[in-house]
Amino acid sequence: MAVKKPAPKTTANKPKPKASPKKSSRSFGEKVKWFFIKLMLWFFGLSIGSVIFFKYVPVPFTPLMIIRAIENKLGGKEVYFDHDWEPIEKISMNLQKAVIASEDGTFLTHNGFDFKALQKAYKSNERGRRIRGGSTISQQTAKNVFLWQGKSYFRKGLEAYFTVLIEIIWGKERIMEVYLNSIEMGDGVYGAYAATEHWYRRDASSLTPMQAAGIAAILPNPRKFKATGSSSYINRRKERIVREMRYVGKINYKGDGK
Repeated sequence: MAVKKPAPKTTANKPKPKASPKKSSRSFGEKVKWFFIKLMLWFFGLSIGSVIFFKYVPVPFTPLMIIRAIENKLGGKEVYFDHDWEPIEKISMNLQKAVIASEDGTFLTHNGFDFKALQKAYKSNERGRRIRGGSTISQQTAKNVFLWQGKSYFRKGLEAYFTVLIEIIWGKERIMEVYLNSIEMGDGVYGAYAATEHWYRRDASSLTPMQAAGIAAILPNPRKFKATGSSSYINRRKERIVREMRYVGKINYKGDGK
């Protein structure tokens, strides 16, 4: 008696299981999440690494120097650039006192931010007055070295982040050194060495109180104002800065523990 074999099962017309839309969505979400996690890790690594690097290495140029050069080039002006690094030991103590008196009276004691100055600037701006901002020397240094000019909340947030980093990693003396070597002190003139040569034809270590006050007085707009042959407005600022320099006292950077 012949045994009847069972017919083979056919799967030709059997529909393939569809991927769960929910599972696919979760997979895309996971990819996006990991992308941003990696992006943030890269950002923190590069930012902290660059701050550590510039704790020991002179800052060769800043974003503002590049922006100014491009502006002059596009405007058909001469691209003039003068910047030489000068160790803080060779920068006049008068200039250090002058910028503290002019820009940030609590520089030696705050932790990067002067909240009273920020509050005062905010209230004054609300009333429509135009005054200089409440940014500290630390904030200005963070912006000049690592960021671009602007008033967006995003840039201000990054400025606060870098300010905290340089306060922790650099300390006050290094912040002052980088600040005095990187800020704009004239049209195409950056740093104390270039500024003292440009305005007074002398080296950065031998400034008198009035000469130092002349450089500090033009910092709100160094491309508009002049440290020598100054307007009556700048001359009044010079006199006020010289008076306030007497109250700065002896500068002791070692007190910040760095």
